[in-house]
Amino acid sequence: MDAILLQILNGLDKGSAYALIALGLTLIFGTLGVVNFAHGALFMIGAFCSVFLQRLLTLSFETVDPTKTDFLGNPLKVKTPYIVDWFGEAPGNAIIDWSVPLAILFAIPVMLLIGYVMERGLIKHFYKRPHADQILVTFGLAIVLQEIIKAFYGANPIQTPAPDALSGVWEVLPGIMYPAWRVVYFCFSVAVIGAVFAFLQFTTFGMVVRAGMADRETVGLLGIDIDKRFTLMFGLAAGVAGLAGVMYGPINAPNYHMGMDFLVLSFVVVVVGGMGSLPGAVAAGFLLGILESFASMTWVIELIPGINQIIIYLVAIVILLVRPRGLLGRKGVME
Repeated sequence: MDAILLQILNGLDKGSAYALIALGLTLIFGTLGVVNFAHGALFMIGAFCSVFLQRLLTLSFETVDPTKTDFLGNPLKVKTPYIVDWFGEAPGNAIIDWSVPLAILFAIPVMLLIGYVMERGLIKHFYKRPHADQILVTFGLAIVLQEIIKAFYGANPIQTPAPDALSGVWEVLPGIMYPAWRVVYFCFSVAVIGAVFAFLQFTTFGMVVRAGMADRETVGLLGIDIDKRFTLMFGLAAGVAGLAGVMYGPINAPNYHMGMDFLVLSFVVVVVGGMGSLPGAVAAGFLLGILESFASMTWVIELIPGINQIIIYLVAIVILLVRPRGLLGRKGVME
C-alpha cells in the first residue's frame, strides 16, 4: 500500500507540470484557435527566470579579510554578495536562499510581456492560416528561443536549489516520507489552476472570454473587443507556463531543451483531455502523470520493458479510438 501511495504522489507531482503546461496550451487553442508549439519554450524561459534572479542576487564584490590567510600567510580575498552587504548577513542570505520562490514575482511581468509581444508580433498573423502553418512557425520560434538561452547560459543544466527549509522530506502520510519541494510544487500547481478557473468563472472578463470561446462572432457583434481580451489571455497562458517552469527548477535543473522535453507530452495531454477543454487538460495531466508513474515501477518495466516510455502514447491511442474528441472535448473539435 505504501508503494502504491508513493507512486500516486509521484504521478501527481509529474502530472502537476503536465496539467499547468496543458492548461496554457488549451487557453491559447480555445481562445485563439492557434496550435502553439512554442509553449514549451515559455516553460523553459520561466525556469531560466529563476536562474537569472539567482545569479543577480549572488553578484558579489571581493574584499581582503586579514583574519583569514592561505598556507603562505597571505590574507585571503572573500566574495561578499551585494545583497548581503546592503541588507545584512541574515536577511541577505535569506533572500538568496529563497530566490526560487521570489522569482515568481520577477517571472510574472516578464512572462506576460513575452506572451503579449509574441502574440502581437507573430501569432496574430497566423490566426486564419492552416494549423500546419501555425505549428511550423511556432516550432521555429521555439528553436530560436532555445538557442538564445543556450547561447547565454550554455548547454549544461544549472542548479536552482530549493530553500533550505523546503529541501528536506515531509511525512505526508503516516510512515510515508516525500520530498518537501515536490509537495510544495503540487500545492502551488493546484493553487494556480484554481486561480485560473476562478478568474474565468467568477469575473466579468472571464465570462466574456468564455463566451468568446463558445461563439466569437456573436460576442464581436455585441460591440466587445474580444481580440484584445484574447491577447491578454495569451499573456495569461504564457504566465502560467512560466510559473510552472520557475517552480520546477529545483526538481529538474533548468536546461535549454527542457521545453521540448515537455512539449510533446503536453500536447498529448491536451488531445487526450480534449482540445479546447480546460477541465479536460487538467484531468488528463494528472491522470497521465499517475499512469506514467506506475509504469515506471521496477516490476512493471521488467514485465514489459520500455512501457514507461510509451504508456502515455498507448493510452492516448486507446482513448482517441474510443472517443475521438478526447475525455472532455467539445463535439466536432477533434472528430
